[in-house]
Amino acid sequence: MGIAQFNPFKKDRQNFPGVVIPLSDAPINAANNSTVEKKKEEDAVNSLDRSPSAENGSAGSIPETSHLTLDILRREIDDEVAAGASNTMYDRKAKVINRALADIGMGRYQWQLFFLCGFGWLADNLWLQGVALTLTPIANEFGVDTSTVRFSTCALFLGLCIGASFWGIVSDIIGRRLAFNTTLFLAGAFGLAAGGGPNWVGTSALYACLGLGVGGNLPVDGALFLEFLPKVSGNMLTMLSVWWPIGQLISSLLAWAFIPNFSCDSAQDCTKENNMGWRYLILTLGAITFAMWIARFFFFHLYESPKFLLSRGRQDEAVASVHGIAYKNRTKTWLTSEILNEIGGVDDSTAEDHTKLSVVQIIARFFSKFSAKKIRLLFANKKLGLTTYLARSGGGTNSESTTYRNYAITSIVGVPGSIIACFTVEIKYIGRKGTMAFATVVTGVLLFCFTESQNSNIQLLCSCLEAFFQNIMYGVLYAYTPEVFPATIRGTGSGISSCLNRIAGLCAPLVAIYSSTGNPNAPIYASGGLMLAAFVAMVLLPIETRGKQTL
Repeated sequence: MGIAQFNPFKKDRQNFPGVVIPLSDAPINAANNSTVEKKKEEDAVNSLDRSPSAENGSAGSIPETSHLTLDILRREIDDEVAAGASNTMYDRKAKVINRALADIGMGRYQWQLFFLCGFGWLADNLWLQGVALTLTPIANEFGVDTSTVRFSTCALFLGLCIGASFWGIVSDIIGRRLAFNTTLFLAGAFGLAAGGGPNWVGTSALYACLGLGVGGNLPVDGALFLEFLPKVSGNMLTMLSVWWPIGQLISSLLAWAFIPNFSCDSAQDCTKENNMGWRYLILTLGAITFAMWIARFFFFHLYESPKFLLSRGRQDEAVASVHGIAYKNRTKTWLTSEILNEIGGVDDSTAEDHTKLSVVQIIARFFSKFSAKKIRLLFANKKLGLTTYLARSGGGTNSESTTYRNYAITSIVGVPGSIIACFTVEIKYIGRKGTMAFATVVTGVLLFCFTESQNSNIQLLCSCLEAFFQNIMYGVLYAYTPEVFPATIRGTGSGISSCLNRIAGLCAPLVAIYSSTGNPNAPIYASGGLMLAAFVAMVLLPIETRGKQTL
């Protein structure tokens, strides 16, 4: 690896020798053969009308070709635009870029991005689980009662709310790259600082600050990964959810190692010196997060999203970004600015406001998407409630060994859910909506079943099944959401949707705080009811993104 790879501030290269090939040398892939065949059929019919000699094949036939032509490409884009609701300059050029990315295929660049974006999703559950597991030792050390200490979780979710919306909007204004390279840095830096929290208020404040970074990961990384994926590999966005249970597993195993062995047994005579377990956990999580940021920032050169660049009127840079992807994948591309102009036009005055949108326009465009036909999905966060419930299943308090064992098992069981969802989202008549709706209704039913037995083994079984189907549900949800937004507002849309999700999650610790003396099953019932309501909303959604190109 050359020293240039370690320079995160270098500009994107504009020239990649040998990457660009003439359009006539580009093969027609199988996915686009239908356009060629349709053209041949239409031309053959026209030829029959013009010449009687067509019966012996001497006239009206189209030459056989295995290579792409400008005419075939134009007809393909025309067909796709005709099937949609919009036909702007941006739409046409975005579809050409989609075609170019499809021809480049899923290669080295996209696979590296899968792991690096996965770090962001891993960090999400890493910190949600990690913070939840520090509440009891924090309460013991700082003399806070077990209900009030849950405000630390509220602080984390406050940061998550602000971070999700802020970084989502920023990614649409100044690009995906800044957000991608900053979110994990903030989470890692403030996570390390939280390990040295001087008191309860200071620690909670640092949790809120690390939430500013963690909150931006899901909306930014999901939108970014989607915009580099070829159409045939769109289900890989769902596969990103496999990193969630891995993050939860890492937190659970580390907490198992640190907290039981380096923590006070109770609040009596509990000092920092004999209660270092939660600090060791937070410092380790911060170090892991910081290491993931280093891998992103110093060992990978992220090309700016070509669709973002196109939406900002930076067409030449968008083309250079596609060239860079082809170069990284060690393949070729036919895309040039001249081809984009041939297919999409060159008059900037006709590009409407897709080019160089102001901040106000970006936000206004997002809210204009809300209507009775486009229902946004909100899910209350159940993780914190189940974390507490698992520790107290069986009518009493489980041993620390049993509790952490349960965390580890449920984390591992969630992994196959993501893998299965990756395949079911591409099945005809099931797609994104069907997979998401089925997983949601099963999750809701399992939440009600969760409270019907006090046997810890039965509850572990229910929590494992719940984790499996929940991972399917969330995996598809966080893939579906960026797919329904065009690139011009994808970060804003995903960010605000994620923010609304975090607001619902913020309610979970508040419910736990103010209902601590009531029925412990009540929050679980409420979550189950919300899941069933979400199932109905999903069934009524009119948008299915399976098999459709994203703009």
